[in-house]
Amino acid sequence: MSTNKKVNQTDKGFQDVEMALTRSEQFIEKNQKGIAIGAIAVLAVIAIIWFVNTLYIAPNKVSAQEEIFNAQYYFEQDSFRLALDGDGMNAGFLKIIDEYGSTPAGNLASYYAGVCYLNLGEYENAKKYLKAFSTDDATLSSQAIGLAGDAECQLGNEKEAIAAYKKAIEKKDNVTAPIFLMKLGALYESTGNTAEAKKCYQEVKDNYATSLQATTAEKYLSSVE
Repeated sequence: MSTNKKVNQTDKGFQDVEMALTRSEQFIEKNQKGIAIGAIAVLAVIAIIWFVNTLYIAPNKVSAQEEIFNAQYYFEQDSFRLALDGDGMNAGFLKIIDEYGSTPAGNLASYYAGVCYLNLGEYENAKKYLKAFSTDDATLSSQAIGLAGDAECQLGNEKEAIAAYKKAIEKKDNVTAPIFLMKLGALYESTGNTAEAKKCYQEVKDNYATSLQATTAEKYLSSVE
């Protein structure tokens, strides 16, 4: 490529940039009022977000954390109904969910409520609240999904229970995966699918050899025909 061609292309590039800038200036001049309104709108949104976070969400987080303490105490004492409904003076998980559902404590209350209902034999409610809970923590997430599988199993929904156990196992959490592999294996056995049951027990033995379930899995493998 000749030097003249390079210069011409460079000049053309500058001309394109200048033209684009000129068009931008013209657009701004023509739409100055609209742009100003748009800028004000953006600032208003930012102000609203700040207001909500500072004056509403932050205090709510603190309040929710304080409220959940007593409900957790009842939960730890296996007083599941009191944990759910409160004791008349202190809120239970259900009220915390209702009033602070958007806070971390409100989210955690959904998990607790699901476990409470599971222990009380109210399996539809258990499913509802366990599925409402969300977390990035692999152990807790796997636990919630697997416990929802327990509720499905109790309701006789075998396909849904299997799907839930598999989803919990996919997290590959060292604590929960072997637990739900054993439950999945037992469920397969109960439906006569011994081949799949063996796969579950074998996976515990091979991939979770240091888990508490590994010895039991080995015994089950030798007993499954």
